[in-house]
Amino acid sequence: MTAELKTTSGELGVEWKPVFDAVPRSAFLPDLIWRHDLATGDVSAIDRRADPDGWWAAAGANTPLVTQWDDGRHEGRERGRVATISSSMPSLVSAMLADLDVRPGQRVLEIGTGTGWNAGLLAHRLGAGSVVSVDVDEGAVKAARGRLARLGLVAEVVHGDGFAGYGPGAPYDRMVVTCGVRTLPFAWVEQTRPGGVVLVPWGTHFSSTEATARLVVAEDGLSAQGTFTRPVTFMRLRSQRLAHASYDTYVTEESREAARISTTSRTHREVFAGTYDVNRFVLGLRVPDCTYLADRPREGRRPVWLYSLSDRSWACVVHRDERTELTVHQSGPRSLWDEVEAAYEWWTERGRPGFGRLGLTVDGGGQRAWLDEPEGPI
Repeated sequence: MTAELKTTSGELGVEWKPVFDAVPRSAFLPDLIWRHDLATGDVSAIDRRADPDGWWAAAGANTPLVTQWDDGRHEGRERGRVATISSSMPSLVSAMLADLDVRPGQRVLEIGTGTGWNAGLLAHRLGAGSVVSVDVDEGAVKAARGRLARLGLVAEVVHGDGFAGYGPGAPYDRMVVTCGVRTLPFAWVEQTRPGGVVLVPWGTHFSSTEATARLVVAEDGLSAQGTFTRPVTFMRLRSQRLAHASYDTYVTEESREAARISTTSRTHREVFAGTYDVNRFVLGLRVPDCTYLADRPREGRRPVWLYSLSDRSWACVVHRDERTELTVHQSGPRSLWDEVEAAYEWWTERGRPGFGRLGLTVDGGGQRAWLDEPEGPI
């Protein structure tokens, strides 16, 4: 486990090594898990009862593991429709603990118990009475309580909607969120002490690309702000999952006939890059109320769709490996591809800033992202 304690910002302190040794991820996994291949997006089922060696290898690997599909309604070995609980990569867990910078004597609220492993690590490090963890999934809460008890770890695990935080235990010195959010509730700031830290995976509806925002609560307790530390992608907070209309609702016969046709030389790789690249994150900041969907490449052809979440505007570009000039179809009040190209140019004109130059401020009036300083809103 020592290698997994290395993070992109250095090493998690040596005081954490005995914690990871005493609280192994394997103790928080069910018999049936699904290993997630980050390169392909594929998942494969591994059952400890049928393949103990494969299960232990997966439990010890630096890879995410899905432990629940479809909010617990899924049964069997086949993948479900939506992964709803997972065990994060150990390297990501250690990196987020490094960002959290929690110390003995401090109290932590975790939003999203999941398997209970992160709560277990924190409870071992901080001791009894220091960790509260909240999860909306009652089955996950019961399972996590049992796993913690078997290791003799004391943490208060609460069944409830983490969007509201957990007022009875406030104020906290640290708050760590293990699900992706699109709107950060001010209750999380209110329940954290001035000078305390809220660490949260944050993003837009544009794509699944998120980044962890390390927000420090102001001395007056009326706001929190900070920069983004690293790219991530988490399962969405259940109350903030995106449910937009279907393709047929957008792309009607009438809208196809009225579509505006233009061309572009921008390739998919150039504009959108990969899931963990800053491109998609910045596009989401500059093109609000829009979501991007890309079909899988087939024989050098990849359709890319943009759908507005504020009206029924849509755009489509079919990217082809052998072509440098591509046809763009746009329909509705918004010209979504034009907005994306303008956002991409804005980013390149400013030196292609990475996550460390981007930040977030949250106060009673809402949230706003910025570039380089809070006075430079995006």
